[in-house]
Amino acid sequence: MAMEESESPQLFLCPISMELMEDPVTVSTGVTYDRRSIERWFFKYGKTTCPATMQRVASLDLTPNHTLKRVIASWQDRASTSSSGPSSPADALRPMARERLPSVLAGIEGTPFKVTALKGLRLCMAGDQAARDDFVACDGIQVLGRVMAQALAESGAGGDFSAFRTCEEAAAVLATLPLSDEESVDLVLRPECMRPMVALVQRGSAEARLHAMSILAKVSEASGARNWTEDVDVDDMVKSLLDLLSDGASSKLSSRALDVLIDVTARSRSRGARRGKGVVEVGAVRVLVELLPEADRHVTERALLLLKRLCKCPEGRLAFAEHGLAVAAVVRTVLRVSGLATRLAVNVLWLVSCAARPTERVLDDMVASGGVAKLLALLQADSSPSTKEKVARMLRVHGAFWRQYPCIPADLKDYLKFLK
Repeated sequence: MAMEESESPQLFLCPISMELMEDPVTVSTGVTYDRRSIERWFFKYGKTTCPATMQRVASLDLTPNHTLKRVIASWQDRASTSSSGPSSPADALRPMARERLPSVLAGIEGTPFKVTALKGLRLCMAGDQAARDDFVACDGIQVLGRVMAQALAESGAGGDFSAFRTCEEAAAVLATLPLSDEESVDLVLRPECMRPMVALVQRGSAEARLHAMSILAKVSEASGARNWTEDVDVDDMVKSLLDLLSDGASSKLSSRALDVLIDVTARSRSRGARRGKGVVEVGAVRVLVELLPEADRHVTERALLLLKRLCKCPEGRLAFAEHGLAVAAVVRTVLRVSGLATRLAVNVLWLVSCAARPTERVLDDMVASGGVAKLLALLQADSSPSTKEKVARMLRVHGAFWRQYPCIPADLKDYLKFLK
């Protein structure tokens, strides 16, 4: 098969980016990462822990893993020259595994080699819908819930990392399931499953965090109009997701975390205005603002949507106004990222400048960041009527204030005067 169509062996993927390693290096804990990803973790974000184990590293020295690099290169050569290739080991194992599934599930809770057993289970169910259906029918979700709950308790009691690996691997098996029916969703929403999900978001590996996001996304989709957050500790989950975003997660992981945040905040708004205030109090505005400068289009649009929601409450607007880079970060996305990002950014700026009495700092920052010039440009651009209406209102309301600035060109001052 062609290399692009083949699945990279797990050993070859960087635990941070989950992408094929180009320059594998090993840290003091013995874990190997792609150099670019681990250098970003250490030197850009100032972390002193191993991302996979969360253990403090003895030093920031990176040792090139020449052996693994040669193995990866050899695998790439074979994959690129093979036209058909042999079937995967999983293909041969699946029929046998399906027959043994009841006995495997019966013994998995008692075996001391849970990680190995769970890895084998995941391998055998990958791509085999019949095996997944059998797994659910044999109470597999309940078994995984108990395994995760026990592993989480053991890892918390003695700091046993191997127990937490069991929790991660059980979640990986759970992530292979469709979780599209109400009964499966109800099982996942039980505390023995949801508490480990939050723990995985907080301190799991990049792969484990992606699995947790996948599970939560499936639960959300299958829930429809039902509020699946009713029996979930939303505050704990939101804080965990924000911590993940603060950790400099990959674009893929950040995007999924924002999707879950969007869904959680939307579904929990029925609990009243306190929800928006609570999300702001755990630092959501700061995290979202600081995410914008290096975000791609998908992350930018999701972050702006959340900022728009949070700025509808007084606490959100205050947190935005008090952040020194908030206005500049949002203005930068206008007419730069996408049409949707521009509309959302204008909504955010309108909320902090017109929905309530703005601080002078916000108005000052809109001039200094080029926001006023962009608002004027939007009046001439092909933008939606609602966007133009908000832009025109901001310019009419604050035009007199902005005309005082000597940095505003004379033609813009005349235009602002004309608008008034």
